[in-house]
Amino acid sequence: MDERSVVTAYRRLSGTYDRFFGPVFEQGRQAAIQKMDCQPGDRVLEVGVGTGLSLDHYGPEVEVVGIDVSPDMLEHARGRLSEEQRSRITLAEMDAQAVEYPDNSFDKVVAMYVVSVAPDPEKVVEEMKRVCKPGGELFIVNHFSQKGPMAKLERLASPLSKLVGFRPSFPLDDFLAMADLEVIETQSVNAFGYWTLIHARNTP
Repeated sequence: MDERSVVTAYRRLSGTYDRFFGPVFEQGRQAAIQKMDCQPGDRVLEVGVGTGLSLDHYGPEVEVVGIDVSPDMLEHARGRLSEEQRSRITLAEMDAQAVEYPDNSFDKVVAMYVVSVAPDPEKVVEEMKRVCKPGGELFIVNHFSQKGPMAKLERLASPLSKLVGFRPSFPLDDFLAMADLEVIETQSVNAFGYWTLIHARNTP
């Protein structure tokens, strides 16, 4: 996985992403934002905002900054914003591994379907923690490798990661050990519970 392959993959997908992945991932988006329990005045960073499918779920008194490495996906996201949303939602082309915001800039940081896409997932989590205020909250929704027969299929699909734009083999235990998160809870989301929502506290 490298940034160029990710950008190329999502250039191919940008025009059809909403049609194919919108319904599949919708329950996870809703679950994450409901769990975030955003309050009026909260400032939220959404890492990997993509085509902006999540943006309608944020309340009107929440400031949202959405970043994505794919200009093609962001073009779709900008096109779906209403006039009201443009006053409180900022979209920027930016690498999640090098977030261009100062330390402690956000009350909550969320990454939905991102960490297995990034070339360096550890760096993504480090940046999420850096820009989140101490005691703030971190939310990650992602597919993590299954046990049993599916694990073998995921390993076999690993060589296709550059083509499809994500890592099929991505064990949860390995990710949590690498991320060093203070996990509050995890829950299964989306069809068959194949994806996981991680809710963590940003400890100093």
